[in-house]
Amino acid sequence: MAEITYCVALPFLFTDDGILPGDAVECPSVSAAIVRAEIMARKICNAGAIAFCRNCNPDTGAFGDPIVLKKFGDVPDELSLTLR
Repeated sequence: MAEITYCVALPFLFTDDGILPGDAVECPSVSAAIVRAEIMARKICNAGAIAFCRNCNPDTGAFGDPIVLKKFGDVPDELSLTLR
C-alpha cells in the first residue's frame, strides 16, 4: 500500500511550566494546515503554532520525519523537535 501524508496544525500553549505543545488537529491539505495553524497562533491562550506534514506507511504504522511547513508566533525550536 502507498504511503499516506498527514497534514497537521499544532498549537503551543502558555502554561505554568512554560510553553508546551497542545492538541494537534489533522487537516485535509497543506494549505488547510497552514491556515489552521495561523488561526491557532492568534488565540490569546496560545504562544504560537506550526503546520507540518508527515508520511505514514499504513502497512507498518511507521511515520516519517515531520516536515514543518510554517511557524507562527512563539514556537521554541526545542519543542518543535518533539514531533520526531
